[in-house]
Amino acid sequence: MRNRRDRLIIFLPVLISITLITGIMLGNWITGIRIRNIVTDEVNKQKFSIRPGLNVGSGFSLSPKGNKISSALQYILNEYVDTVSVNNLNESVMPALLESLDPHSIYIPATDFQRYSEPLTGNFSGIGVSFNMTDDTVAIINTIPNGPSEMVGVMAGDRIIRVNDSLVAGVNMPSDDIVKMLKGPKNTVVRVSIYRRGEAEPIVFEITRDDIPIYSVDVAYMVDEETGYIKISQFAQTTYREFMQAIEKLKARGVEKLIIDLRRNGGGIMEAATMIADQFLEEGQLIVYTEGRTRPRKNDYATSRGILKDNKVVVLIDETSASASEILAGAIQDNDRGLVIGRRSFGKGLVQEEMRFTDGSALRLTVARYYTPTGRSIQKPYENGKEDYYHDLNQRFIHGELEHQDSIKFDDSQKFVTPGGKIVYGGGGIMPDVFVPVDTVGSSEYYNRVRSLGLMYRFAFHYTDLQRSSLDQFTSADDIEAYIDDQDILPQFINYAKEKGLQPNYSDIRISEQILKKTITAYVARNIIDNDGFYPIIADIDNTLQIAIDTITAL
Repeated sequence: MRNRRDRLIIFLPVLISITLITGIMLGNWITGIRIRNIVTDEVNKQKFSIRPGLNVGSGFSLSPKGNKISSALQYILNEYVDTVSVNNLNESVMPALLESLDPHSIYIPATDFQRYSEPLTGNFSGIGVSFNMTDDTVAIINTIPNGPSEMVGVMAGDRIIRVNDSLVAGVNMPSDDIVKMLKGPKNTVVRVSIYRRGEAEPIVFEITRDDIPIYSVDVAYMVDEETGYIKISQFAQTTYREFMQAIEKLKARGVEKLIIDLRRNGGGIMEAATMIADQFLEEGQLIVYTEGRTRPRKNDYATSRGILKDNKVVVLIDETSASASEILAGAIQDNDRGLVIGRRSFGKGLVQEEMRFTDGSALRLTVARYYTPTGRSIQKPYENGKEDYYHDLNQRFIHGELEHQDSIKFDDSQKFVTPGGKIVYGGGGIMPDVFVPVDTVGSSEYYNRVRSLGLMYRFAFHYTDLQRSSLDQFTSADDIEAYIDDQDILPQFINYAKEKGLQPNYSDIRISEQILKKTITAYVARNIIDNDGFYPIIADIDNTLQIAIDTITAL
C-alpha cells in the first residue's frame, strides 16, 4: 500500500497538470446546449423617470418602470461626468449579471463567439494544416487531405517563416496569434512563406482559405477480430454522422462488440449524444429527459431506427467526461444496455440555451437540468461557488477517489434502480459499473519530468523530421512500430532530453522504459498517419482500455 501511495505522490504533478488542463476546458465548455437563436436589441432601452428624491448628494432618485440594471445604465449614460461608452458598460455588466448563477451560464463577447462556436459546428475556415512550435519555428505536422495547403503543395515537415508580411519564425510569437493569422473568411487568400529542407530559397504559396472540418470521432478501428473501438472527443453537429461512418467501416470488418471511449470528452451538443444512444436502444426506451422552472418535462425516446441493438457495448468514462458524454453513458447504464467502465464522471447536468445579440455576442443561459432514464440528476453541487466547483477534481484526488471506489460516500436519497435491478446513484456524475483506478505503473520522477516538459512529443516530431523519408512509406501503426523497434529509439531520446537540460536517471528510466517507448512511438505514428497510428499503439499501455477489452470479451 505504501509503494502505491508513493507512486501516487510521484504521479501528483501529472494529475495536477491534467486538472489544470481540465479547468481550462471547463472554462470553454459549452455543453448540453440546445441552441435557440434569439436575436435581441440592447437591454438598456427600458424607460424610467428621474424625480426629486431623498438620495444624498444628487437630489434625485430613480423610479424605474423596468429594473435597476437597465435604469442604472441609462442614468450613467445620461448623467455621468465624463463620456461613457455603452459598449464598454455592456461588456462589463454582462459577466457580472451571471456571476451568482450556475458555473455554466456564460456571456460570450462578439470577439470570442467564433472560437466558442467552432467546436460545436464542426468546421472553421483556414488553410488546413496542423502544426507544432519547434524551437520557435512553426513546423507543419500534417496537411489535411485535399485541403487548401495540400492542394498547392505544402508538405509535412515544412517550416512557416512568414504569414503575409509578418515574420513568425524566431520571434517567439504565441501560437494562438499564428492561428488567428492563418484563419480567415472562406475564399480569402493568405500568402505563406515556407522553408523546406533541401531548398536554397524560401517557397511562397498563396493559399485560398476554405472550410476545414473539425473531427469529433478521433479514431475507429478493430482491437481484435470481433471488437471495435471508437474514440469520441466531443459532441458537435457532425458527430452523429462521423459515428455512423465509423460504424459502417467497422461493420465491414465484422464488428460484433463495441467499446465507446468518452474519456476526456467535455460534452457538446446534447442531440448528438441522444442520436448515438438511439442506435443501441429498443424503440420507446427513454434516453434522457430535461426539465426546468420554465421548461416543462421533455422526454427523448429511442426510435425504431437503431442498427446496434444486437451489439454488445461498453462505455469508457473518467473524471473529465461531462454533459453529453454523461447522457450517453447514463442511457446505456440505466437501460441495462451495456457496462460503463472507468471512474466517476464530472457531473454536469445543466442545459444551456443561447440568446444572440445584434452585435454578435451571445448569452448562454442554463434553462433546465437533464435526467437519466431512472430519474438521476447527475449535476454535482455548485452552491459553494465556482471556485469549489472547479476544484472538485483536486478534492477527488485528495480524498483518494481516483484510486479507491469505496472512498465515495453516497446519499441514499440519490439511490435509483434500473429495470434490471441494478442500483445506480445520482447527485454528482455517472458512477461506472467497473471501477478502474488511475494507473501509476511505469511512473517515475524522470517520467513525470519528461511529461511536464513535453519532451516526448517534441522528440517525436524531431525524430519524424529526420526519418520522414523512411517513415512516409508506412500506412499502418504496426509497420511504424516495427520500424521504430529496430531503431533503438530510447537511447536517442535520453540524449535528446539531456541536450534539453534533463539529466538521465537510469533507475527511473528502467521503471518507465515501456511507457516512454510506447508513448514516443505513438507520437511518431500520429505524425505520419494521424490518430490511426497513435491509438492502436498507445492502447498497449492504456490500462482502462485493456480492462474494457477483457470485460467485453467475457460478455
